[in-house]
Amino acid sequence: MEQKSEVLHWKNFSQWAYAICVVTFDLELGQAMELVYPSHCELSERERANICYLAFPDSNSGLIGNVQFPFRIRMCPETRQNLIQTSSSNFNEKYPVSLKGDIGYLYGYIYFRQVKDKSLKRGYFQKSVVLLSSLPFVSLFSHIMEIIAPEYFERGEASLEAACHDIDQWLPPLPGPLTLPLHGNLIKVRIPSGQDKMGNITQSSNTESVTATPSIVIPNPHDIPAFPILAPVLPYLNLLWELILIAEPFVVMATSPTTAANMVQTLVSLISPLKYCGDYRPNFTIHDSEFKEYTIRASAPPNVILGVTNPFFAKTLQHWPHIIRVCKEAGSGKAKLSKQKTLKVVEHKPGVYTKYKPYLRPDKNLVKRLLKGVQMGRPIEVQSALLRRHLLELTQSFIIPLERYAASLMPLQKNVAPYKSTPTLRPFNTEEFLSTLESSGPQLTSGIKGDWHSLYKCFFKTCNFSSWFNQRHQEMSKKLSVLHMQAICDANMKEWVGSKCEVEVVDMVLRLREKLRISESLDFSNDIAGKLQTQIELLISYLPEDVKSVIKKS
Repeated sequence: MEQKSEVLHWKNFSQWAYAICVVTFDLELGQAMELVYPSHCELSERERANICYLAFPDSNSGLIGNVQFPFRIRMCPETRQNLIQTSSSNFNEKYPVSLKGDIGYLYGYIYFRQVKDKSLKRGYFQKSVVLLSSLPFVSLFSHIMEIIAPEYFERGEASLEAACHDIDQWLPPLPGPLTLPLHGNLIKVRIPSGQDKMGNITQSSNTESVTATPSIVIPNPHDIPAFPILAPVLPYLNLLWELILIAEPFVVMATSPTTAANMVQTLVSLISPLKYCGDYRPNFTIHDSEFKEYTIRASAPPNVILGVTNPFFAKTLQHWPHIIRVCKEAGSGKAKLSKQKTLKVVEHKPGVYTKYKPYLRPDKNLVKRLLKGVQMGRPIEVQSALLRRHLLELTQSFIIPLERYAASLMPLQKNVAPYKSTPTLRPFNTEEFLSTLESSGPQLTSGIKGDWHSLYKCFFKTCNFSSWFNQRHQEMSKKLSVLHMQAICDANMKEWVGSKCEVEVVDMVLRLREKLRISESLDFSNDIAGKLQTQIELLISYLPEDVKSVIKKS
């Protein structure tokens, strides 16, 4: 009972985060979990082990100071159930497709500190503060950790308790502008909606003036600046976009966890507004519980993007088909990177290592424009916006023909009859779709040339296509149900019932009751539900008294 009361107490907090952990280095145990707050939050032994190993950089780079990076792990069934119980609302449905969290995965936002300390036997202070959440809000939570972690290192556990109480006062993470007080700061952020036009999200709708309290404005909760991260691989932008589109296995090798994680997060977002549906791990260690699953050579690599820093992976994952090696910290603005034909030199030289031949030609104008921006000293934010705009337009050019064809699978409205069953959608026929490309393909909206047909054929075999089409199928099926229910609501039941026998009327009542049940479960408008109920009552009024009694009780 006390546990349940504790959960209810942290109801608002649990909409944003699952827990905040502190991981320290123990001379006997290695990385060890020192603290989990709030105390009622439970983690399995496997999750604890994964979090402990992920909380520290998995390399011998000798990082000194503060380092931030995210991770992503599979949740155990028990943790997933706890998350469902504590977070009563599903905000996922209201977010854009590319921003939706993945059921069964937990995101971790790490703030690691390593500084010399002669008073400690090891000679170094090494500790990480980790915020766990089901929300993939990388930018927002990185800023949050920049406030929480330094306070903890200075003031101790009491500051974590205070931070959690602050978060527990926040409004739910619904789309729209939010002001989030934390440790005397105000974080202003706008969470996008599924109804927003992609690429046209305002910086912040909250314009109130705050002078007494420091204010941090975050334009978008999940985006990190794309240009400094992608600058080293600009000549291969279209190639990378294709590989992510068709969900190919990828390894990102870097010298720091921040660089690896930023590249992985940015790669995943290349095909926005399409959702990347393969697995991805911004930071992956040799101690990960799925290490054997991902490094075995006996089978083809799974559809996953791994970010790694341990030099050991250069040999262990050398058989993977696509590797990006980034040696320097992102942000240098340099775009020189050689593409190698062999994977044997991956351990030493930066580059994009792949034998994949892209179907589309690279956009040299974009590269020239961005490199000119570097020479002119154009702000990184503007460079990133230009890059994002290019990728958005490329993906939209790819999606538009698919959307147009999917819409053609809907039955004509004249075939939606109130006295018949709801008509079904035509199946997706890949050959029929490909035949439409000549007259309405991506070449109408994109200047990029290439073999679009073959790219679509590869795309149809991927989880990205399955996810997109399943989503569209659900949306169109719901729209078809609404049209059918509307037709029933507008039908002249008095005229219809006059020529029907008792059995047919009872059958129609039962069918309309099922429609009413569906309308309630799918959250249709009260107007439709009310009209359906009126039609049901009208039909029942035409039945004999004994049948009425049975129907009303059923």
